[in-house]
Amino acid sequence: MDVDTRLLRYFTAVAEEGSLTGAAQKLFVSQPALTKQIRRLEDGLGVPLFARSRSGMVLTEAGRELAARVPALLEGWDQAVEATGRAARVLRLGFLDAGAVGAVHEVIAEFRQAQPEWRVELRQFDWSDASAGLARGEVDAAVVRLPFPGQEGLNVRELFVEERGVLMPARHPLADSETVEFRELWDEPFVAAGAESGAWREHWLAAQEREGHPVRVGAVTSRPDEWLAAVASGCVALAPASAARFYSHPDVVFRPVRGISPSRVGLARPRGRRPAEAALDELLAAIARRLSRS
Repeated sequence: MDVDTRLLRYFTAVAEEGSLTGAAQKLFVSQPALTKQIRRLEDGLGVPLFARSRSGMVLTEAGRELAARVPALLEGWDQAVEATGRAARVLRLGFLDAGAVGAVHEVIAEFRQAQPEWRVELRQFDWSDASAGLARGEVDAAVVRLPFPGQEGLNVRELFVEERGVLMPARHPLADSETVEFRELWDEPFVAAGAESGAWREHWLAAQEREGHPVRVGAVTSRPDEWLAAVASGCVALAPASAARFYSHPDVVFRPVRGISPSRVGLARPRGRRPAEAALDELLAAIARRLSRS
């Protein structure tokens, strides 16, 4: 069986916390999404890994065997990925949206001139992985929108704050408003990320800023093109102000919104091990300086 390393990280969190609730909070994912992934792992292995009870999740004998081996397996995988990057002299930087990376392209161009022996790869990820590749060990660092699943297990430095607004159909009754009150949007169908993105999804629905008013989800998407198409078809979506510069659609308009918190952009990297080597430290320091000024 081929196993996604993310499933093993989820399994480890549940084993350590002893409950789905505690593990979901630690991972910044929803409990239903975590339950689904644990079942997926159990189905793939063909054995139950936990005995479920009202008091929590208790490892079965098979679960204990797996739990004893997974930490070393994941550590070995992380080390292999790191060693591969060092050998190839490749630095991999993940991101989700063009607005967050901003002036990163200029920094990378300057870095390449100063250290031509290194190759820097920008890798974009969809919203099903709000850690932009860090959760799976696919990148050395990432420019991310906060909060995101697994954030507590990484080193995260907040870089800047950006106001959030709303994308809406150009034919929407509020499309001619200079600024929209968030209350005016509460009953609108919102575009949402998948449930696996946990707190990240909740942030972009402003679920905690509705004074108990329920969220109405009109579409679930994981890519910008799908996102814009869903809005053009009648939904609305909260978006960072930079979305108006980097993403456009003839039938979609962006308007500032009053009554919601801003988006926070951060630079994240693994904790407890040395990613790539000194070259990455230099690149990330330059990115942090540039984005913090922008």
